[in-house]
Amino acid sequence: MFKKFTNGCVKLVNKYLPDPFLFAIILTIVTFIGALIATGMGPIEVLSNWGADTGIWGLLSFAMQMVLVLVLGGAMASANAVKKALNAIASLAKTPRDGIMITAFVSAIFCWLNWGFGLIVGALLARAIARRINGVDYRLLIASAYAGFVVWHAGTSGSIPLNLAGEGVLEKMSGGLLTGVVPSSETIFHPINLLISGVIIVGLPFLCWAMMPTAENTITVDPALLVEKEAKTYKKDTPAEKMENSRILWLITIVLGFGYIVYYFVTKGFNLSLNVVNMIFLFLGILMHGNLRKYIDAIADAAGGAAGIILQFPFYAGIMGLMVAKNEAGVSLAGVISNFFVSISNGLTYPLFTFWAAGIVNFFVPSGGGQWAVQGPIMMPATATLNVPAGQTAMAIAWGDAWTNMIQPFWALPALGIAGLSAKDIMGYCVVVTLATGIVISGGMLLWAFLF
Repeated sequence: MFKKFTNGCVKLVNKYLPDPFLFAIILTIVTFIGALIATGMGPIEVLSNWGADTGIWGLLSFAMQMVLVLVLGGAMASANAVKKALNAIASLAKTPRDGIMITAFVSAIFCWLNWGFGLIVGALLARAIARRINGVDYRLLIASAYAGFVVWHAGTSGSIPLNLAGEGVLEKMSGGLLTGVVPSSETIFHPINLLISGVIIVGLPFLCWAMMPTAENTITVDPALLVEKEAKTYKKDTPAEKMENSRILWLITIVLGFGYIVYYFVTKGFNLSLNVVNMIFLFLGILMHGNLRKYIDAIADAAGGAAGIILQFPFYAGIMGLMVAKNEAGVSLAGVISNFFVSISNGLTYPLFTFWAAGIVNFFVPSGGGQWAVQGPIMMPATATLNVPAGQTAMAIAWGDAWTNMIQPFWALPALGIAGLSAKDIMGYCVVVTLATGIVISGGMLLWAFLF
């Protein structure tokens, strides 16, 4: 029965899901119409919000941070030490079942640590396993690699909890009703958040195993198509080439970078910000590649995976502009959606409904920072009114953002680029992951509200 349901989802998605960029265009049209209805504004007024600096160009700074998370994580993943580790992990798989389960587990672990690194590592591990194991369904293997992304916003690179740890953010988001900072011990490292993350990370491999198609429905890939590029050799003949491969310059760079990282943790504790996470992966990448020339080339290779994000991000920023476009009475489409869930909530159900609301909004704003900008000013004042811990609300939004990414092809683009697949190849399996993890997260939100 479960396999029939999974096969049905796969066939349905294959038939109806368009290219991710077209998906963004369709969402733009739907949101435009929704904004017209919700706000009562005229088409020109709504259009002006879409094309304004706060619309289609409103997330340029955050977009750069997100691209860096992806590119720096990808560059680090291409280091020889990381590749050897991936091949060693892949060698643990002896059967297609092993390959699927190991890919899902490793991807989830690394996505929790850093979403960009996890996306790339998961895809690279899936390719390594596909080279070794005969008879493994390549679509499900890549879907398993992407499925780990569902836990990213609950982990150490989660943009909402990291942002909330900054000075003045809580006061700004709550309209002055709440003050102070929310440390990561109340968000990322809260016991309930760790429990939800742990259940999903452990359970995801078994879910992916259960989705394995029968032999006649399995689609494999020719291992010859997945051969890794040969390692590039570097000349050191000219002064410029010697400088590029200089161990002294490499060492000075490492000392400067890690010197500041140590200073940061000594003076500020374990309150990670998105910039600090990027800095850690920047200098870990430089360290693991062994010299600056190799790292420059690794960055160039990793940057290609961000092409789809660069193209689509302005359109999703425009969608966000449409979502927050307000009429003279201050009514916006995002406000209508969020306020509906606030209006039916109490102290116990508020985190759950916030999670569901965030899952809906995420279809239109598939960016953690963008979603925080949209929902934070609505949800955080209600948090103060209902006397709900700020960290609880923030993580409900974060989980909602990560949850429906499973059926929003935006963030699958880097993994799909590495795999050589299209979104429709994996999204059917991701629908099943969305349903299963939605049950787990919803239960966790209720438990969090009940106990804390």
